[in-house]
Amino acid sequence: MDFIKHQIEKIKPNFEKGGKWEKHYYSFEALETFLFAPATTNGIKGAQIRDAIDLKRLMMTVIISMVPCLLFGMWNVGHQHFLAIGQASATFGQKFWVGIVQVMPVVVVSYGVGLGIEFIFATFRRHPVNEGFLVTGMLIPLVMPPDIPLWQVAIATAFAVIIGKEAFGGTGMNVLNVALTARAFLYFAYPTDISGSVWTYLGDAKAAAGYSGATPLSLAADAATTGTNVVSSLNSFGAGWNEGVFSFSNMFMGIMPGCIGETSTLMCLIGAFILIATGAGSWKVIVSVFGGAYAMGLLLNLIGGNAFMEMPAHYHLVIGGLAFGAVFMATDPVTASQTETGKWIYGILIGMFTVLIRVFNPAYPEGIMLAILLMNVFAPLIDYFVVNANKKRRLQRATV
Repeated sequence: MDFIKHQIEKIKPNFEKGGKWEKHYYSFEALETFLFAPATTNGIKGAQIRDAIDLKRLMMTVIISMVPCLLFGMWNVGHQHFLAIGQASATFGQKFWVGIVQVMPVVVVSYGVGLGIEFIFATFRRHPVNEGFLVTGMLIPLVMPPDIPLWQVAIATAFAVIIGKEAFGGTGMNVLNVALTARAFLYFAYPTDISGSVWTYLGDAKAAAGYSGATPLSLAADAATTGTNVVSSLNSFGAGWNEGVFSFSNMFMGIMPGCIGETSTLMCLIGAFILIATGAGSWKVIVSVFGGAYAMGLLLNLIGGNAFMEMPAHYHLVIGGLAFGAVFMATDPVTASQTETGKWIYGILIGMFTVLIRVFNPAYPEGIMLAILLMNVFAPLIDYFVVNANKKRRLQRATV
C-alpha cells in the first residue's frame, strides 16, 4: 500500500491546478480518497470534536448490510438452475459458482455504467465524485432477474443516474429512489424481460412453462379469479417436480425463483439488523412498512370478496419484494420522510399501498416498487404537515 500511495503522490501534481490533467482532478480525487483516508481539514486551529462517520463509511455500511442478500441470491440462482435441469443434488460449491457467473456481470455492468456517468458529470461540473452510487450500484442488480440482458441493465442504470439523479443535482438532491427508477424504467420499457425466465426445466416443457411464469403473487392473483384457496394453491404448486417451492417456510427463506436479492425475507431481516444497529437505517420506517402491510392484509381479510383478499395477512410479508423494499429502499435517507413522526406515516402508507396495489391491480400484483416511488413524491408533503402541526402545538403552549 505504501508503494501505491507513493505512486499516487508522485502523479498528483499533474491533476492539481495548473497541471496538464487539471480538468480530471475530481476523478483522480475520487480514486485517491477511495483508497486512502483524505488528508483535508477544515482549516480551523485548536481541538475539535469529529464524528468518525462520513458519507463513504455510511455507504459501505449499507453495502455490507446487503451482502447477505447478494450471497444468498447467488446460491439461489445456482440452486434454481440445477433444479431446472434436473440436478438438484449438485453441491453447494457448484450452485454458488453458477450464481457467481450469472450475477457478477450484472453487478459489473451496473457499477461500470453508473460510476462512468458519475465521473463524466464530475469532470464537466467540476465537483467531487459523489459516493451515493456505491449503494445504488449494488441495489440495481439485486432487484433484477438473473437472466436480464446486460444491455438493458446498462440502459436502465444510465437512465436512473441521469434522469433520476443528476438532473436534480446529484447525490442528496434526487426525488425518487435511483435503483427503483431503474427497475421502473425496465418494467415499462421491457416488461417481458424484467419478469425473468431463467427458471426452465429443460427436460419437461410443461413444467418449464409453469415454473418460469409463475410467482407467488401471480398465483394469488389467479386465485382471485378462479376462486381457489391461495394457501392451497401455493402449497400444491410444483407437485411432481418441485413441490413446496412456494410454501411459507420456503418463501421466508427465499428458496424460490425471483430477483437476485429480494427473495429471502430472512436475509433482508439480517440486513435490517445491521442497518439499525449501526444507525444507517431507520427502524421506524422498516417496522412501519411491515406493520402497514400486515394491517391492510388484516383489513382485507375482514372485508373479504375474493381469495386474494382472504389470503392470510402474514403471507404478504414474505411474498414479492416487500421485505427488500422495506429494508433497503424505503429507508433511503434522501427520498424518505425526515421527521420522526413523518417516518411512521411514510412507512405505514407504503405498506398499505403495497397490499392494495397487489390485490386490486391484477396486471401488476407486486406493488412495493410503485408504493415506494409514490411515497417518495409525497414524503416532503408529509414532513410539511408534521412540521406545521408541531409549530402550532408549540405556539399554543407559548400562548398559555
